[in-house]
Amino acid sequence: MVRYLLHRLWQSALTLVLASIVVFAGIRALPGDPATAMAGEEADPATIRAVRAQLGLDEPLPVQYVKFAGHALTGDFGASTRTGTPVSDLIGATLPVTVQLALYAVAVAVLTGMTAGVLAAVFRGRWPEWAANAFSLTALSVPTFWLGILGVLYLAVRLGWFPASGYVSPFEDPLRGVYYLTLPALILGLTHSAVIQRQTRASMTGTLTADFVRTARAKGLGRTAVVFRYGLRNSLIVAVTVIGLQLGGLIGGAVVTERIFTLPGIGKLTLDSVFSRDYPVIQAVVLVITTAYIVINLLIDVLYTAIDPRIRVSGRTQ
Repeated sequence: MVRYLLHRLWQSALTLVLASIVVFAGIRALPGDPATAMAGEEADPATIRAVRAQLGLDEPLPVQYVKFAGHALTGDFGASTRTGTPVSDLIGATLPVTVQLALYAVAVAVLTGMTAGVLAAVFRGRWPEWAANAFSLTALSVPTFWLGILGVLYLAVRLGWFPASGYVSPFEDPLRGVYYLTLPALILGLTHSAVIQRQTRASMTGTLTADFVRTARAKGLGRTAVVFRYGLRNSLIVAVTVIGLQLGGLIGGAVVTERIFTLPGIGKLTLDSVFSRDYPVIQAVVLVITTAYIVINLLIDVLYTAIDPRIRVSGRTQ
């Protein structure tokens, strides 16, 4: 276990380094100049040169990257070129909002997706499977922004069931915090539940038709025990993998939903930073999201052994 974890940590560190290089080079390839954006379009060349020197943009790219990486290792991502606020403070204020939204949305996706997947696998060729497949097809086909707009128009504005925008921290007021996050989480969760439903259905269909399941049924084991003890448990590996990928994607991809519902999350921060060419914020956000992906994947690999004892962390099945 220790050897495996050390090997994964080394791989994770290498991935972070490569990701930081790609992000550092890619951001600087974008059109526009952050010094000009910070100084103003009508600033004279001397002022723009002074701003570039202040930001360190006049130095060679390798020198800029080394300084950036060195400061990032200590948690210092610099200050926003747009507001002057330390980047670590901006991320500390916005990341918890996105994490709360992502966890809530994953809970919705798991509940609806796995329920629909189990029903589709158990009732193959009957109306529950058709309904579950229609649900997943609709969820995959409808864009998130369109579903979000419809949710705001009908569920928030017309029916008044949910607030149309805003955020309340669940740590300050748990009930109001959950209430304000419910509609955005439903929108995100339902769109991601389709993948979980399809994977769960496919995995359970194969398991429920296996020889050992037919043998268990022949010995008199009831349908409920067969479905949950054999079918669902043997399908959890695929489901957990998909859920881990969905969680990582939600943390990094909640930009549209946060924009629609005016949530002060990391997605909105990223979008604002891209528009203003705020290099320090963009670099830090991408590194944080990359780290989240790596940590989630590592946890998923370790969780495999708890779901199926035959799987060892070395990656071999015994």
